Amino acid sequence: MIKKYQNSAGVMTRAADILLILLSWIIAYPIRFERLKFIPFSELPAIEPYYALLPLILIVWVAGFQFFGVYRYDRVIRRSTEIYTLLRAHVGTLLLFTSLTYFITQYRFSRGVIITFGVLVFLFCWLFRVVSRKILRVLKRKGIHSLSLVAVGEGEPLQHLLQQIGRYPELGLEVVRVIQSQDYERALELIRECHPRIVVIGLPRKRADQAYALIQALKDEAIELHVIPDYHDYFALGASVESFAGIPLIQLNESPLFGYQAWMKRLMDFTLAGLGLLLFSPVFFLVALAIRLTSRGPIFYRQERMGLDGRNFWMYKFRSMRIDAEDKTGAVWAIENDNRRTVLGTFLRSTSIDELPQLWNVLVGDMSLVGPRPERPVFVSKFRHEIPNYMLRHKVKTGITGWAQINGWRGDTSLEKRIECDLFYIRNWSVWFDLKILFLTLFKGFVNKNAY
Repeated sequence: MIKKYQNSAGVMTRAADILLILLSWIIAYPIRFERLKFIPFSELPAIEPYYALLPLILIVWVAGFQFFGVYRYDRVIRRSTEIYTLLRAHVGTLLLFTSLTYFITQYRFSRGVIITFGVLVFLFCWLFRVVSRKILRVLKRKGIHSLSLVAVGEGEPLQHLLQQIGRYPELGLEVVRVIQSQDYERALELIRECHPRIVVIGLPRKRADQAYALIQALKDEAIELHVIPDYHDYFALGASVESFAGIPLIQLNESPLFGYQAWMKRLMDFTLAGLGLLLFSPVFFLVALAIRLTSRGPIFYRQERMGLDGRNFWMYKFRSMRIDAEDKTGAVWAIENDNRRTVLGTFLRSTSIDELPQLWNVLVGDMSLVGPRPERPVFVSKFRHEIPNYMLRHKVKTGITGWAQINGWRGDTSLEKRIECDLFYIRNWSVWFDLKILFLTLFKGFVNKNAY
């Protein structure tokens, strides 16, 4: 159903983008040097080197659009999100392409041509998407691009599916009937009356016998049959379906960080953590000297924390408390005006400078720059039984900063809200989301009223 539309839309969109990228580069040269003559240039460059760049441009843009998710058709998205994704991918690819042209030392390409090309590609690709949606909607109204659909069932997943079909008429799906509980016994008869192309069954688990009987009966009908499994209440991060040895497997609460995405995040962590250690090395020296001069004990403090997949590791911090801080109390959370802090420790904790040594944890791969904050195993063993979905935060690497922290949920604040933010981060992870959190950390993450 949706997959067939997505596959055809993907092929059509890729083909259109290739043609529009070629067209944009070909006409960018005459636009710059014939239509924009009021912008001065020293001499008219030869056009042949520009044509020679066409293969490189196609490879870079198609790969860039694929990398940034422009052709991700495993879900329907809002128009605004589609345009934002296109713009983000295009700008990122344009910056990469501009950098690559500087390695071609024997020739310098006009910045005016590259800028003109960049504007044209975005406008053409955006207009194509807008116009193609309009055309598909017109075709649907005329019955040319339309598939009749009957839905059988109830519950949130089915209702959400029907809402999305209504929001995206360009899919070409026409819901002709929704059969609910009072008509389940007559479902087969009602379906045959409508002669649909597609039937979607979304019966709850308590009606599994009726669902099975209806599916068996519909096997003899010339229709396309889809089933929504009633596992919605099990989801926390999301779900996907894969086939293994011909057997469909429903993956519940799968982490989005695997394959090239995990490598991409690791590369960013390694690079930025290495730069951070170099840039903050003077701060490390000054803080280490101040700790040595103002209190007795080691400069660094290590503490066991739980990370990815429930594995424990040693997390490093600048020591901000007395060396006997937990001798009498055992493992406890820090509280406001905690008398276990050293004089310097109060400043270090309120400014989060004590967390800087965790850049080393990021560099060696125990942590990430961005992710749920790691917790001590003794507390995890308690929280996992008290807070629903608590352990799902360990589906990704823990981080120095995170979505919960920049929203103020740190220190002695609501654990439920913190977990809610952590799961939101995992569900919506992207490199750009990480960069956004890192940027906001500069303004909201270091100094916080709950940092004690």
